[in-house]
Amino acid sequence: MLKESIQEYARGIAGGMMFSLPLLYTMEMWWSGFILHPLRLALLMVCTFVLLLGYNRFAGIRHDHTWTEVVIDSFEEMGIGLVLSATMLFLLNRINPQDAPAEAICKIVMEGMLVAIGVSVGTAQLGMDGCPEEDTPRDGWFAQLTLGVCGAVLFAANIGVTEEVQVLAMESTPWHQLGLMLASFAIGGMVLYFSEFQGSQRFARRESNLDIATGSVLNYSISFLVSAAILWFFGRLDDMPPAFCVSQTIVLAFPAALGASAGRLLVQ
Repeated sequence: MLKESIQEYARGIAGGMMFSLPLLYTMEMWWSGFILHPLRLALLMVCTFVLLLGYNRFAGIRHDHTWTEVVIDSFEEMGIGLVLSATMLFLLNRINPQDAPAEAICKIVMEGMLVAIGVSVGTAQLGMDGCPEEDTPRDGWFAQLTLGVCGAVLFAANIGVTEEVQVLAMESTPWHQLGLMLASFAIGGMVLYFSEFQGSQRFARRESNLDIATGSVLNYSISFLVSAAILWFFGRLDDMPPAFCVSQTIVLAFPAALGASAGRLLVQ
């Protein structure tokens, strides 16, 4: 029992580092920690906890967990995320004892919440061996939606904080944006229905052409909304013209679409 617990913590730490390391090395994340309004940071904590609840419920390593156990696991993963964030920021000299406490705490919270998602994914996925049972809670539409959102956040958050999204949106033409939208549709459908990745057969074998089209549209819709939410959170949409906001969202929706489809697929 002790060995299993240690192995789960090790997977969580490894997952937190693997999936969120780019954010720990990103300057915009360090600045966002003390530039953003405290209410947005509080909202980040609430949304992260909700995502962890959904992920642990539908994709956790043990599908027979009660909701009480899921809540405990989610709090635990948030705690690990905060500890990892504080440790890495200290080792990278982004926080030190001379910093104002509020500034250091905001940086730790900002990074820690995204690290916590990586911890959850690492704990659940890096140790899974064998095929899950067929009839699990993850088969429902709500489970697929939840896991799609988690995957989109995990992929898009690494990019959404950077200035490059605004640069790409500013320099793209309507034809470029249309091409990105079509590519986002295509990548989602390809991963889910035509890639023959492990788990994709479950989608392809039971979906008609109409279902495939509908699923691809749903995948892009999740990606677009998640991208818009991430850009809003980081202040990239504040006081911007609507057309530029849409352009930024289209740019970020491509990696989000890949993440959403992977989130739905890799946990099958």
